[in-house]
Amino acid sequence: MANPLDKIKPRVRGLKAYTLKPDRGEVKLNQNENPWGVPDAVRAETLRRMVGRSWSRYPDFVPVTLREKLAVFAGWRADGVVAGNGSNELIQATLMVTLGEGRRLLISEPTFALYRQIATVLGGEVLSVPLDVGLGFDVAALRETIERERPDVTILCSPNNPTGCRIEEGELGRLLETTDGLVLVDEAYYEFSGRTVVPLLEQHPNLAVFRTFSKALGLAGLRVGYLLASPELAREVSKAVLPYNLNAFSQTAAEVAVEMYEESLRPTVERIVAERERLHAELESIEGLAPVRSCANFMVVRSGLEPRRVYEELLGRGGVLIRDVSGYPMLKDYFRVSVGTPAENDRLLHWLRVIFEGVKL
Repeated sequence: MANPLDKIKPRVRGLKAYTLKPDRGEVKLNQNENPWGVPDAVRAETLRRMVGRSWSRYPDFVPVTLREKLAVFAGWRADGVVAGNGSNELIQATLMVTLGEGRRLLISEPTFALYRQIATVLGGEVLSVPLDVGLGFDVAALRETIERERPDVTILCSPNNPTGCRIEEGELGRLLETTDGLVLVDEAYYEFSGRTVVPLLEQHPNLAVFRTFSKALGLAGLRVGYLLASPELAREVSKAVLPYNLNAFSQTAAEVAVEMYEESLRPTVERIVAERERLHAELESIEGLAPVRSCANFMVVRSGLEPRRVYEELLGRGGVLIRDVSGYPMLKDYFRVSVGTPAENDRLLHWLRVIFEGVKL
């Protein structure tokens, strides 16, 4: 009997699926979510608008209203905006129209594992430049690799997941001038950094920026993301996006979130940033731990104990769920924690103090 798996690409069968352990904890600090969620005012207005909508009709083929609101929100032009079912869909679509056999992607690792996985499935070659010893971007090494290897696409996550480092606009500008390929910047966490590279879009048509509603805007359950690029590039990426990719409820919620960002959502972002700084300082005070400065809503922490043990003890003894990132390049001794509410962070800190009593780095 024929084996249907024989028809799967060998490179795909050699991959390990991108996944997350199904463990559940009372305090969930493993997926970089907004711990306060969506404000009641945003929920109420979204539901009000959905009540009068016919649920038997397709959503807008192109969400024009959302696209126009995103253009104003992001400071870019509406014909250079593509909305998607999470930013991951749009990253995948962009790589689909650019990568394949004989094409190369450059990434800086450790970073979001999905970039390498998508590129490999598509048949592209993946080139990698390590972060520097401080877990920041090694811009000199990136420039050297771009000049030598001429990758078709370079993708950088800024702030970077899982390390929280950010590339400065001037450094990115020099990379853009170095390459004739595309440079994709994943800004899933930009709101927590207070910086964006969107102003560079005007001068660099080879730049594309991805953003999401899943983190700062608290809509992870509704899966909304968007791409900002030149109109010409946005049009080509749209060819790889499925019809009706963004459902009506998600479109509506995203419109409301953009409209109410300043009054309802920005204060929450500011609270998360304040908690990030407090959490970093408290973690520094625990012997056996060394947190890395972050521009996002999470941070990696170097541990004097094996990260898997820390994960299991926090979950088993304290009901606190974190992310073990020790399998990533350069992060053998690290775990990652998302910034929670003050009470959640205090619970994490309490149990870390118990677990690390007498431990040294």
